Amino acid sequence: MSAAAGPQRAWRVAPGGSLRGELRVPGDKSISHRAVMLGALARGETRITGLLEGADVLATVGAFRQLGVAIEGPRQGAATIQGAGREGLRAPSAPLDVGNSGTSMRLLAGLLAGLPFEAVLTGDASLNRRPMGRVTEPLAAMGARIGTAEGGTAPLRLHAGGELHGIDYTLPVASAQVKSALLLAGLHAAGRTCVREPAPTRDHTERMLTGFGYPVAVQGRTACLDGGGALTATAVDVPGDLSSAAFLLVGASIAPGSELVLRHVGWNPTRTGAVTILRQMGADIEVLREGETSGEPVADLRVRSAPLHGIRIPEALVPLAIDEFPALLIAAACAEGETLLTGAEELRVKESDRIAVMAEGLRRLGVAAEPRADGLRLVGQPRLAGGVRLDSHGDHRIAMAFAVAALRAQAPVQVDDCENVGTSFPGFVSLMGQAGLEIQALPAAGA
Repeated sequence: MSAAAGPQRAWRVAPGGSLRGELRVPGDKSISHRAVMLGALARGETRITGLLEGADVLATVGAFRQLGVAIEGPRQGAATIQGAGREGLRAPSAPLDVGNSGTSMRLLAGLLAGLPFEAVLTGDASLNRRPMGRVTEPLAAMGARIGTAEGGTAPLRLHAGGELHGIDYTLPVASAQVKSALLLAGLHAAGRTCVREPAPTRDHTERMLTGFGYPVAVQGRTACLDGGGALTATAVDVPGDLSSAAFLLVGASIAPGSELVLRHVGWNPTRTGAVTILRQMGADIEVLREGETSGEPVADLRVRSAPLHGIRIPEALVPLAIDEFPALLIAAACAEGETLLTGAEELRVKESDRIAVMAEGLRRLGVAAEPRADGLRLVGQPRLAGGVRLDSHGDHRIAMAFAVAALRAQAPVQVDDCENVGTSFPGFVSLMGQAGLEIQALPAAGA
């Protein structure tokens, strides 16, 4: 069940159909968060275009307003931030509530560590159940005075003071959020901070720091920076979110007669794992045009329907597609043969236990799905069952994945508890409707 109060929106999705047209998905969530954070830390005026106006990013905007930062917008993806440097941040008068946004909480923990005032980071009941030790423990090793609730979860309490010093740290589990939190703490730590990762993760923080004039040394899987510098305001253009595009890429791949073009999508090589996996399954995805905006690669993508086959997903690609697995598992459910996902323990501690929740929903759709500690084994079906209600457990990416599954279902699919889709993909229902998915928003789950 979702932790949010009140009735939760549900969707009824008609079976079958195809996806066609040219679309632009909302702005990249990861880049949007970082643009707001670094703009707030920079000196001068930062102008952002293409900003995602989802609940998670708006939570970050709200947190910085509580910290005394003047932010105009966002309106139609445009926002202006008057940055005053880290010393311009002010003590919040109340806890910083970031809702369901794990990115906000973990990155803010690093950014606020060692400040001369106390701050409390909290979220909704779902976020406050997620483990935070992987970020609080290395921050404490840097000198941060940071406390957690029992069990190492939020609320996080950052105490005043605590002189930070650089750290040379190897992540036990690949995580862009933890890496970013430590680099943000390192901006204001004495000496050099280096973070090594066991597998590549998204590098938006490193790229954006460079764009704000702060040098970051990257060699292989190690990123280092020296504390004590300053960020200079700049303009940031946020491309479309490849994680959001994944639902359309999967939908068009599995629905016969589909052809979609997705414009100005972020094409960062640390984010393209989902496309690589889909191509290994037989998907017809073509890069039409490549470019760069604000230091981030972008591209237009064309996808056409194609017969898919099951694969053993390479573990090296898992960190590069970690947010896209709800969508990818729908592709696997419609592929011929067996798909095996391993090395994905991280999915257990997302907005829901995505391994368990996806396995439960896939079985209701008639797919043989066997959850494992670190992944899932499933055998695809030519047609999915339908005529079922699926519980997304308040997880935005699972709700969208189950909606896309209806393209291969034999009867309508109802998806319950969809309210949190607004955290990452506002306008999902209308955009998917433009592409050809017959999806109806219901007033409440159980309607």
